[in-house]
Amino acid sequence: MIGSGLWMALVMFWQMFWALALGFSISAAVQAVASKHDIAQLLPDDSPTSLLRACGLGAASSSCSYAATAIARSLFRKGANFTSSIAFEFASTNLVIELGILLWVLIGWQFTVAEFLGGFIMVAILALIFRLFLKQRMVAEARKQTDRGVPGLMEGHAAMDMSIENKGSAWNRVRSPEGITAISHYFIMDIVSVWRDIAIGVVLSGLLAVLVPASAWNALFYSGHGVASSLCGALIGPIVSLLSFVCSVGNVPMAAVLWNGGISFGGVIAFVFADLLILPILNIYRKYYGVKMMLFLALTSYVAMAGAGLLVEAIFRLLGLVPTSHPGVMTGMGMSWNYTSVLDLVFVIPTAFLAVRFFRTGGVPMLRMMNMTEEEMAHAHHGHDHHSHTAHHHRSDTDQGHAEDHSHPAPHHHSTHDHTSHDHSTHDHSVHHH
Repeated sequence: MIGSGLWMALVMFWQMFWALALGFSISAAVQAVASKHDIAQLLPDDSPTSLLRACGLGAASSSCSYAATAIARSLFRKGANFTSSIAFEFASTNLVIELGILLWVLIGWQFTVAEFLGGFIMVAILALIFRLFLKQRMVAEARKQTDRGVPGLMEGHAAMDMSIENKGSAWNRVRSPEGITAISHYFIMDIVSVWRDIAIGVVLSGLLAVLVPASAWNALFYSGHGVASSLCGALIGPIVSLLSFVCSVGNVPMAAVLWNGGISFGGVIAFVFADLLILPILNIYRKYYGVKMMLFLALTSYVAMAGAGLLVEAIFRLLGLVPTSHPGVMTGMGMSWNYTSVLDLVFVIPTAFLAVRFFRTGGVPMLRMMNMTEEEMAHAHHGHDHHSHTAHHHRSDTDQGHAEDHSHPAPHHHSTHDHTSHDHSTHDHSVHHH
């Protein structure tokens, strides 16, 4: 049975590969033209305008839950409103393109639409709860803890900004040599940041699909009892996520297993939302903001996730869009020569191209810096400034069009090779301000 579960995991990855490659490619292209520079100044309060900006900027960032949490802390340290910073974090993991594509491929377009609609509903619920119950004293205590700079995970990845700003239109920036290099760097780094979650999610999903009988799933989710099943699914979904230790896009295969097992439509959405409720993320909250704020975020996040799942299901039921049958991708899944096989082979080509581009344009040192703090990255920049710039000039000779990035630096320009640059307001020596 374990062998069957592992085979199911392999088959599931086969189904997902082209969707992952497509999603990460689009996300990388968006990040290459959407600068992180001065985001904190765009989120001064918790007004609807700031919250919508936070959602848009979050959707254009990395889908890695750990990086999203690190960026939110960084924004808060730089003066952004706490509520808007958390809204940015939630959008980074729930409104990103790759998540929607995977949901569509594995369990259906309805879940993709519900995920995006529910993401905005969840942020709205969270902002309302914060406005009612979050005291300024708690925010002040959280800021004091934040200023201690206790490290979390993927902070270096969160601090990197390789977007191209001075090449005309977005299309021209994407097509430029610098743009292609930036896309390759975002593409590989995003994959590196979430591959463990994807691997764990796929293997765990394959094993659970085989080892857990349908009767156990139906009993857990109280399936077949109308409104009671919907309520039970939305309440249990985030708890299952909390115990799974899987975050980011890695929980989509698990969502397919839960849907196949009989959880409600809203329960699936609440489960996917809860990738920020896993124990490692809660521990990072404790390090970043202190125990009180960690407990507050855990409780309010749970309420917002479950509430958004219930509301989305209610809306979809009114519109008649909730799928009528539960068996999804798990039913009759196998490997055969079909459109999935063709797409997998097609997307091997751009994946290989971006990987080669990444390694030929100084990508390896960036991988080593993904878990550095912003302060450590700045220190590395101090210690190796001359050497790194010399090395980058050398690399740019093999990459047409890159030399001008270093010979004609412009204000707020984010070089695709300056992997140590970031938006920390106290470091005016960064590439952005040469």
